Amino acid sequence: MGLVDDARTVAAEFDYSVEDVNKGVKAFIRQMDEGLQETGKSMSQIPTYVTAVPNGTEKGVYLAVDLGGTNFRVCSIKLNGDTTFSLTQSKVAIPHELMVAKTSKELFSFLAKQIESFLKIHHNDHFEKHHQRRKNGEKITDEHFLQLGFTFSFPVHQISINKGHLIRWTKGFDIADAIGKDVCSLLQTEIDALHLPVKVAALVNDTVGTLMARSYTSPGKTGTLLGAIFGTGTNGAYVEKLEKVTKLKNMKESGDFDASTGNMIVNTEWGSFDNEMSVLPNTPYDTVLDKDSNNPGIQMFEKRVSGMFLGEVLRRAILSMIKDGKTELFKDESSGTNDVHSTCTIANDSPLYKQWGINTSFLSIAHEDQSAGHHITRQALSRDLGVDAASLEDAQAIKILVEAIGKRSARLSAVAIGAVIISTGNLSVTAGNGLDDKVKAVSEEEVVDIGVDGSLVEYYPGFEEYIREALREIEGIGEQGEKRIRIGIAKDGSGVGAALIALVAGGREGGS
Repeated sequence: MGLVDDARTVAAEFDYSVEDVNKGVKAFIRQMDEGLQETGKSMSQIPTYVTAVPNGTEKGVYLAVDLGGTNFRVCSIKLNGDTTFSLTQSKVAIPHELMVAKTSKELFSFLAKQIESFLKIHHNDHFEKHHQRRKNGEKITDEHFLQLGFTFSFPVHQISINKGHLIRWTKGFDIADAIGKDVCSLLQTEIDALHLPVKVAALVNDTVGTLMARSYTSPGKTGTLLGAIFGTGTNGAYVEKLEKVTKLKNMKESGDFDASTGNMIVNTEWGSFDNEMSVLPNTPYDTVLDKDSNNPGIQMFEKRVSGMFLGEVLRRAILSMIKDGKTELFKDESSGTNDVHSTCTIANDSPLYKQWGINTSFLSIAHEDQSAGHHITRQALSRDLGVDAASLEDAQAIKILVEAIGKRSARLSAVAIGAVIISTGNLSVTAGNGLDDKVKAVSEEEVVDIGVDGSLVEYYPGFEEYIREALREIEGIGEQGEKRIRIGIAKDGSGVGAALIALVAGGREGGS
């Protein structure tokens, strides 16, 4: 058996069949329901206290800030009321000493000062008028304040739309006295100390922001059902019927929210779907990746879907073939067996030998390569992985592995999307349940709108088509149902999305 056949044998381990997809959807729906009923389940299904999505007609000026890592971003978003917006922003690095400060006041005071500097530059009239009102002793009302959405990308226990207690720091931050405190209150206190005309209206998860941003900018009248991230990580937030979020009644600290819409946006945290591995696919490469990760047994869905892990899955598969004495990957008996008339060599310090050594961008390059003799893949093997003089067969083998891993990721992504669509009943009116449905024209009212963001879905070759192929195979969706699903890129959930959540939280048309 030749090298290409050997690669196909390994690639077959990543097959995710029609039957597997449908089993996955059923299990996903079951775990969604469990998470809506009780806390502490595989899928967290976190209530966000956001109860409405925008429709593109909203107007006003809103602020958004994003503390997601080592940078702090301040944005001003003007919503034009016609699905368009304009955005102004500034970004500043967080000094390391503030990431490990003795008190949270030091960090949050710094953040408030950045907001103040931004207002002086971009909203100076508003800033000066507010100070004049204070100086003159005039009455100051809510209408005089700019509403702000706060994207805070650290684990929090959210108990209302603008209240959430910090569970723990990640990403190099370590400020002990902030643990257990309401991060919105910490920021508001420092904003108030500077007498700024700003109200922290909403605590924002960037996946929820993706849903909101898509719903504002999407074409047509249909509200967006789901916002999903398929990038370095993966997660989804969707519009659920409030009556199904039964655990709200049993939550000790459940804040007020507007129940009049009958809906609640739920943050699934679906990266942890099926941590117990009852239906998720598994290979020896997935097993060792998980075992050597910093959170074994956790985020098992994410480890098979997201860009952070696909390169490592490929690396483990390549290593298994290299170490297998029966396969000829990157091995030449002589230069006569290699079409570049040399012998393939792997550098001693090759990233192939280092955990996380392969970036997902390499998979995109190999997957898309249609060049003569797979010249582009061979260049990438040399440049990125220290594999020199790879043969045509070597490149073909790598491409086969890459396609299998990327396709499995997309088909698993379809399980999550399909499960949300079926669970919420958005296709129940006219959806068929097989592949032979007669495909009809789709009216705007029948469209199910999905907003997506992330490097995989935006840049990985054929990712959306693989998703759609799997959606057509799902019982309850079928070919006609898949035609009704509109998938569109939703950029900047932590900026535009955060502003829109501030709008919903403020419950009014907008600031000035």
